[in-house]
Amino acid sequence: MEKSIREAFGLKPADPLRVSSLSLAYVGDAVFALFFRTVLLEQKNGPNGALHSRALAYVSAVGQAKMAQGLQEMLTEEEAAVFRRGRNAKPEHGAKNATGREYHLATGLEALIGYLYLQGREDRIIELMKAGMPYAEQ
Repeated sequence: MEKSIREAFGLKPADPLRVSSLSLAYVGDAVFALFFRTVLLEQKNGPNGALHSRALAYVSAVGQAKMAQGLQEMLTEEEAAVFRRGRNAKPEHGAKNATGREYHLATGLEALIGYLYLQGREDRIIELMKAGMPYAEQ
């Protein structure tokens, strides 16, 4: 999808290594939301409120932190470095319903997803999301 967006607006690809960790997390957060909303809608269509409630297990900082912890063994060295960079970033605010540790883990995972998205590695994003879903559901 990012390729289509670039082409439609005549944009040059961003170098994910030069994008700040918090900006990567910003994009990764949107990718996370779109991915899980799509999956949940396709699995079982229902009222928006019910879909939103189900999505929270995956897109909340707590759910993302669980996924981040469960996925560590799957990450390449490059991915682990991007994750750590995002985890160690200093956001301006924290999560309302998560600990500081959970928020930092979630930010690291969002940064990794944003990084992979900007590289056009959607297959890897899907692989990680599928593998991470059971952890978020715990």
